[in-house]
Amino acid sequence: MSHAVPLLGKKEAARPEQAAQNGARNDGTASFVRTCLNGVNALSGVGVLSVPYALSEGGWLSLLLLAAVAAACWYTGLLVGRCMDADPAIRTYPDIGQRAFGPPGRLLVSSFLYAEVYLVAVGFLILDGDNLDKLFPDSGVALGPVSLAGKQLFVVLVALIVAPTTWLRSLGVLAYVSAAGVFASVVVVLSVLWVAAVDGIGFSGRGTTTPLRLAGLPTALGLYTFCYCGHAVFPTLYTCMKQKSQFPKMLAICFVLCTLNYGSMAVLGYLMYGDGVQSQVTLNLPAARLSSKIAIYTTLVNPLAKYALMVTPIATVVEERIYVAVGQGSAVPVAVRTLLVLSTVVVAVALPFFGYLMALVGSFLSVGVSMLLPCVCYLRIFGAPSMNCCRTAMEAGAIFGILALGALVAVTGTYSSVMQIIHHL
Repeated sequence: MSHAVPLLGKKEAARPEQAAQNGARNDGTASFVRTCLNGVNALSGVGVLSVPYALSEGGWLSLLLLAAVAAACWYTGLLVGRCMDADPAIRTYPDIGQRAFGPPGRLLVSSFLYAEVYLVAVGFLILDGDNLDKLFPDSGVALGPVSLAGKQLFVVLVALIVAPTTWLRSLGVLAYVSAAGVFASVVVVLSVLWVAAVDGIGFSGRGTTTPLRLAGLPTALGLYTFCYCGHAVFPTLYTCMKQKSQFPKMLAICFVLCTLNYGSMAVLGYLMYGDGVQSQVTLNLPAARLSSKIAIYTTLVNPLAKYALMVTPIATVVEERIYVAVGQGSAVPVAVRTLLVLSTVVVAVALPFFGYLMALVGSFLSVGVSMLLPCVCYLRIFGAPSMNCCRTAMEAGAIFGILALGALVAVTGTYSSVMQIIHHL
């Protein structure tokens, strides 16, 4: 999963009111192939590290649920495209919320999106802290009465590295770097495969013989859903696409490729380490092996490149409110973004549970963004499909089926994740 805004071939989206005046939709410049690359990048991210753990929690049959979640999120992506067609003023996901429910709808959608990207940024710090601690165990530093060691030390160091990148107002270069997320995800999978097949780990991990683990299913579903929460970027992909009629085909290709990548990593990691697989499969790898280091360092670079892209939307909203209240000031962006980074450090140190935190994000926020909100907004904009027509009856069945699946994941997954976090505090 990645929320990086696809700036490759991007034509700057107009404000909704400007779009309404311009009227035309044929303003995109991105080719089909370029849009596919941006779409795969939007869906590829750190979730690939957790799918083996999700499989260990849910059992082998939970792979069917991975496919079901992918299909549901693909279909809601189509609904997002149809909502975009309903009004030329719609350019962003919050615009869809406003078109459906007015200002409260925009507020609801924006709240889910901002909470999601904030906690993903927190997850980036935890992930890099965990993996650096594996590469450099027993590290520590003392500054007077304050001492930092292990994962906490590396969380702080990573924050110090990424903080200057958040001060940049133009993130074009970072957007290009973040596009390497597609390549990075493939490299991680291939490196893990090399560790198993060439470096002697093998595929004899001891796992459960139970096809389906009901107790771990909520966690598994939350992590699976977290992998597919790229819906915040879909309106941008649609707007920037030259041939918008190919949007469904583009989405299908992106979801198939990403599902193959996620499924391959899930099976590979679980066969290697069985029930002993950790929340990030890189933490199981032998640190001395070159292939392991390639996988871990590739994992480290991705969050470093994307952290600023995560927090910038939140920082921009806060800065605009401050400008309205006290006026412009060159120190405002630096102060806001530094405090934002500091707040993510506090949360990462207080809740250093990557797997459970990402399961919570997937179960509560990603389910809302990727399943529930697209369906609800679509129904509000277009009305409930008629049951008199076979096509619309199938559409109604799909939408209400997704709503039921999303509600199930949201309730059980959120409860399970919160309980797990509280248990490990």
